[in-house]
Amino acid sequence: MTSRDLLQLLRPWQWSKNGIVFAGLIFSQNLRDPAYLLRSVAAFVLFCLASSAVYVLNDMADVVNDRLHPSKRDRPLASGRVSRGRAAWLLAALLAVSVAGSAPMGGQFVLALAVFLAVNTLYSLSLRSVVILDVMLIAVSFVVRAVAGVVALRPLDARLELSPWLLVCTLFLALFLALGKRRHELALLEGDAAEHRGSLGEYSRGFLDQLITIATAATLIAYAIYTISPGTLSKFHSPALVLTIPFVVYGVFRYLYLIQERDGGGNPSRALYRDVPILLTVLGWLLIVVVVLYVA
Repeated sequence: MTSRDLLQLLRPWQWSKNGIVFAGLIFSQNLRDPAYLLRSVAAFVLFCLASSAVYVLNDMADVVNDRLHPSKRDRPLASGRVSRGRAAWLLAALLAVSVAGSAPMGGQFVLALAVFLAVNTLYSLSLRSVVILDVMLIAVSFVVRAVAGVVALRPLDARLELSPWLLVCTLFLALFLALGKRRHELALLEGDAAEHRGSLGEYSRGFLDQLITIATAATLIAYAIYTISPGTLSKFHSPALVLTIPFVVYGVFRYLYLIQERDGGGNPSRALYRDVPILLTVLGWLLIVVVVLYVA
């Protein structure tokens, strides 16, 4: 197994998805506290290891179908460069380290990590072929990450609340991204979609476009209501979070443009790294949030 094969199995470029665990740190206004920051970084690292374990499991479960895929056939397992035995050892090591490392983080965090692994295992082994439920499970895995980011901090402050708005906004945004990924896969595979994965044969571009429209509207409305809700105004003593709405609107619309007009959306993490407008939008949103919560 070469270092390149190892990187392809671990997919570190996908680790940005685990950045949602920092939401609890930022919105609890503890970003400047080293103890809170350290626990959030530890939670991020543990979920990166767990995510990589899920990616290895996905490749092992999908090796036959990946060999028929125009781009996935070059993955280490599908191409035969890495044996299933070595992949299994890597999977076991990642699971052992992530689970053992979660123990000092507290029982609630261990439970969150266990739920994340269980959801993704079910998805990888069977439920990814069930239409609609497949994208719902992807969204749930993001919600679990957000929950983990909050409960990781509770040993330092047991009063730390889990905002329902964090869960709602995360759920709809993750659904938006997951549906965009399905649309990209459908466009890429065209008539061979059903052969690659059963659920893809149940989707059509028109149906996915309808679901994407619903998820887009739900994401934007949920976030806008959050910024002006009485609980938010009371907690942060300012209505200034409303200034972040244009960033969220532009970022969602930009990604929607990539999905609809560029047949993109297959890899949200890659879009974050490679699409300059989206990257600048995320950075701008983060800057405004930090200023509102910590400076203003």
